[in-house]
Amino acid sequence: MKENLINIGVKAKKASKIKIDSKSKNKVLVKFSQLINKNKKIILKENNKDIKFAIENNLPDNLIDRLTLNPKKIEGILASINKIIKLSDPINKVLDRWKRPNGLIIKRVSTPIGVIGIIYESRPNVTSDVSSLCFKSGNVIILRGGSEAYNSNRTLANLFRDALKTNNIDQNYVQIVKNKNRKSVDYLLSKMEKFIDVIIPRGGKNLVKKVQELSSVPIIGHLEGICHTYIDKDADLKMAIKIVHNAKLRNTGICGATETILMHKKIIKKFCSPVLEKLANNNCKIFADGIIRKNFNGKSKLAKEKDWSTEYLSAKVSVKAVNNILEAVNHINKYGTMHTDSIITKNKKNANFFLKNIKSSIAMHNTSTQFADGGEFGFGGEVGISTNRLPPRGPVGLNQLISYKYEVLGKGQIRN
Repeated sequence: MKENLINIGVKAKKASKIKIDSKSKNKVLVKFSQLINKNKKIILKENNKDIKFAIENNLPDNLIDRLTLNPKKIEGILASINKIIKLSDPINKVLDRWKRPNGLIIKRVSTPIGVIGIIYESRPNVTSDVSSLCFKSGNVIILRGGSEAYNSNRTLANLFRDALKTNNIDQNYVQIVKNKNRKSVDYLLSKMEKFIDVIIPRGGKNLVKKVQELSSVPIIGHLEGICHTYIDKDADLKMAIKIVHNAKLRNTGICGATETILMHKKIIKKFCSPVLEKLANNNCKIFADGIIRKNFNGKSKLAKEKDWSTEYLSAKVSVKAVNNILEAVNHINKYGTMHTDSIITKNKKNANFFLKNIKSSIAMHNTSTQFADGGEFGFGGEVGISTNRLPPRGPVGLNQLISYKYEVLGKGQIRN
């Protein structure tokens, strides 16, 4: 195992020294898209093997849902690749330029990060998305997916490698760790700092926590997505019903799903039942505080302290009454995970206060938290959402997968 991983690292570092022009990058991505389209049946066949394994091993339903590919999801993969093809190459861009009094010209120029390690669970589309994004941004990638998606990930990674080979580019720009032993993850995290520049984890809380504890290199990612939707005293009822339903139930298994609803006390009598009935009628379980339960006509359970810090990733939601917007902001900053939080209000002053005082990487006004996605931001896809205090923050897409250097141009100047 150790020798194999070091060999992967050596190959990755060697590949990272090869500079590829924008036209060649796009040719590879076009070929990758064509190969996926041509091999749909094989991809679905391999994915069925993974689904069978997941069912036989009693893996959670939400994980199986993420794991499952179908013709519609493959079309989504292809659409994402095509969007990335159309995006401008982010490398060798002059990000800033200025001239000093002594005549020196200083430029800040974008560069690739280098070698990126991706450790992820369940979703085979991550293989395609991160490979395409990292390659377009000039980065080499080492993939280590979960054993539950082994066949799907291997198939998609091999198709990308085929696309590289067809275009006479080092296949080791994209490598996948085939060892299913969990010790391979430990070794990648703690012993590969000579070869890997950044680690990006994609998966559940336990995986991300493990990465944070063991990694010897910088991490881009988030631990949990405890997202909030706050219904302000000046909210529009129809808008609130529509947004809350979408934010919670459009897809309960993603990190951008709302897990807690906060409601201003002044509008509870009018808003409580209409907003929550729409959820309850769609089989959403409600955990509410005493004030909400008193005003809600439907079924609910009394919320416990742990509910305010629970990422359900299912058709469950916690609901709390607040006295004012400041209490809402304080609750979110205490129990949230700096992921995505939204306010519903017609009051521009309150909206601005919320947007400026929430610590989250994504703050929203009058829209669903489910828009917390690189594709929806126009990034062509994402390698994940980062809640780090240091950049990048929010959806990490093509233009976030870069570093930079300073180019200083002189005409013989020396420092006094």
